[in-house]
Amino acid sequence: MRKALAVLRAGWRMLRVVAHLSLGLARAYWQLPRLTQAQREQVVQAWAQAMLRHIGIRVQVLGQPAAGPVMLVANHISWLDIVVMHAAQYCRFLSKSEVHHWPVVGRLADAAGTLYIERDSRRDAMRVMHHMVERLQAGDVLAVFPEGTTGDGTDVLPFHANLLQAAISAGVAVQPIGLRFVDANGALSLAPCYVGDDSLLESLWRTLCANGLVAQVHFGEPQLAQERDRRAWAQDLRQAVIALR
Repeated sequence: MRKALAVLRAGWRMLRVVAHLSLGLARAYWQLPRLTQAQREQVVQAWAQAMLRHIGIRVQVLGQPAAGPVMLVANHISWLDIVVMHAAQYCRFLSKSEVHHWPVVGRLADAAGTLYIERDSRRDAMRVMHHMVERLQAGDVLAVFPEGTTGDGTDVLPFHANLLQAAISAGVAVQPIGLRFVDANGALSLAPCYVGDDSLLESLWRTLCANGLVAQVHFGEPQLAQERDRRAWAQDLRQAVIALR
């Protein structure tokens, strides 16, 4: 009986998620282009908060989000990380260029102000680096996942240092963020993980079937590079993220 109820609950959540995705697409096409940047940020954050409620996830924010200009660096667990971070604080994400062409997700990412990079192109990496510096100098909040891929949530992979050059060149601080999903008892939950052979549908269904999930977003103290090069800074930021988890 308990399993059957969990399946029914997950099915109902799925219907609400699909409806909310449709609402997001409608707003991306017709509402957001008419709004100011501040209004768009509010709409994106409210949409993300509502999406997590439909999925059945409560967001717990610890620490104080920094105002822009700032770069956010976080550990990467799931496709949900972007929604969770938008719900805690609006930010522009850096994503692989393939996401731009994905159905539904690509249009929503565009509407949220995502920057795209072709990972295998050094020329494009330079272009994106200049764009990131421009956005930081304009006062934006940029967010990156320096691990470069998702982990299972039990550890934090080594950080790639290249993206930190944008913060160094712009002379802005970086704020470390620790992300963690826990169950109703406060224990680490692997349900939202999206790693290895997981498909997006499998990860989504596990998450919808879970009950009492909490996404913890722990903002650390912003820090400047000071005398550190980007590799040393990346190592220090990784340790800060580990401590925040």
